[in-house]
Amino acid sequence: MSIFNGIQASGSALTAQRLRMDVVSSNLANADSTRGRLVDGEWQPYQRKTVSMSPKQDNSFQANLTKALNEQGGVRVSEIGVDDAPFDEVYQPEHPDANEEGYVQMPNVDPLKEMTDLTSASRSYEANVTALNANKNMMMKALEIGKN
Repeated sequence: MSIFNGIQASGSALTAQRLRMDVVSSNLANADSTRGRLVDGEWQPYQRKTVSMSPKQDNSFQANLTKALNEQGGVRVSEIGVDDAPFDEVYQPEHPDANEEGYVQMPNVDPLKEMTDLTSASRSYEANVTALNANKNMMMKALEIGKN
């Protein structure tokens, strides 16, 4: 077991939470983008992106042996997916992307949900910084004990 396992686990969590905050920021920035991607020659609204995380693991023999010896933990981003929720339709006949009835498809981004996700990711990030600092302080105390 390495003394750096806690730092490695916190570091992987910090990286994952930072990516999560970046994805939420992208969702908020594109909350009103009616032209997100071109599909079959027509523009579709921006689709909300989601982040999926999973434990760092590999099922190979070498990975299991290394894990048994080092007990390395952590988290990784397993997927950045898109939310398949339907687009909102807003009546705006003057909008350039309005259909024949005057409705515009708007992105499936809910700012309230995004702000909740952003707050959650921010709190998780802060908690991992605290755990990282605690681990660092314990290592420093161990070095001080070794001096005497």
